[in-house]
Amino acid sequence: MKTVYSLSNSTVKKNKETLDIPNHDVAIEMLLEKLTKLGIVQDVKEIEGVGHRVVHGGEFYDSSVLVTDEELAKVDSIEDLAPLHNPANIKGVRSFQKELPGVPNVLTFDTAFHQSMPKSTYMYAVPREFYEKYGVRKYGAHGTSHRYIGEKVAEILGKDPKELKTISCHIGNGASICAIKNGKSYDTSMGFTPLSGLVMGTRTGDIDPATIPYIAQKTGLSLEEIVRIFNFESGLKGVSALSSDLRDVEDVRDTNPHAAEAIDVYINRIKEYVGAYAAAMNGVDAIVFTAGVGENATWVREEVLEGLTFLGVQIDKEKNNVRGKVAEISTADSKVKAFVIPTDEEVMIARDTYNLSK
Repeated sequence: MKTVYSLSNSTVKKNKETLDIPNHDVAIEMLLEKLTKLGIVQDVKEIEGVGHRVVHGGEFYDSSVLVTDEELAKVDSIEDLAPLHNPANIKGVRSFQKELPGVPNVLTFDTAFHQSMPKSTYMYAVPREFYEKYGVRKYGAHGTSHRYIGEKVAEILGKDPKELKTISCHIGNGASICAIKNGKSYDTSMGFTPLSGLVMGTRTGDIDPATIPYIAQKTGLSLEEIVRIFNFESGLKGVSALSSDLRDVEDVRDTNPHAAEAIDVYINRIKEYVGAYAAAMNGVDAIVFTAGVGENATWVREEVLEGLTFLGVQIDKEKNNVRGKVAEISTADSKVKAFVIPTDEEVMIARDTYNLSK
């Protein structure tokens, strides 16, 4: 069972249904039918372009691209970098090609924005052949979201993105932080896979790789099983021994020591990355919180920013009492500005699709 979401342009609300969807072809047929039933389009012939979010573009792509057979072959060639996601993404493309023949399709990659990172931030200190032969390096994720935040905060401040040093904190069940310098990704917390960086709902975040063979030796677990546990049984869920949902953990923080420890680790990791990226960029002009937790958890923003006063950021607690809308949450005299900005990856995909489908 999967869930279909459709956006009604007349009421601006989500229409949700849970349906049995056997494959991508059927899913696309149902989606197109919904678009007409809801009046978003009168006829599918009105559709002039289709945008697709694709998790991984490897080193091939630093921007969105119009779909051709050659481009699909490139994406297929790096399937092993995102085996759970890229194949499904491409199935969606091929289904739209069947249903809407002749309509341009555009690929927007989560990794593309981070291709501007210098080698000093994306290279791992492993034998060079691991990188040159197998592509072992930092790629990052949430790039479309971080790109949106970099552009939006510049718009709010009335400045050119090239003039700013911004730290974008995309904090949800999956989470990453990005150092945006002069309008480009300079560094980001997720690495070769989305497993590294911040503590997340079920992911470990940064961890010594030597723990893997150690745990294997002690428990008899396979490497694959340990990696599965690091992805799906760790993070907040693992440390709290309670839940992957930050709200559940925070609710019992005062009475459950494991929950309190989980939150302490969670908050500390965010502060570590923000501080590190301020140092890496030799300063910061704005710190932005976005995504589910970043946009709604007022207490997370407060605890993070109160631990970063050495940077010159001062939180205004009254302004911080906001959820899910654009707001400056720093004091008027704060040297570093702090914002809540709801992310909008969909609008970035739509813009790229419009521009490339002309």
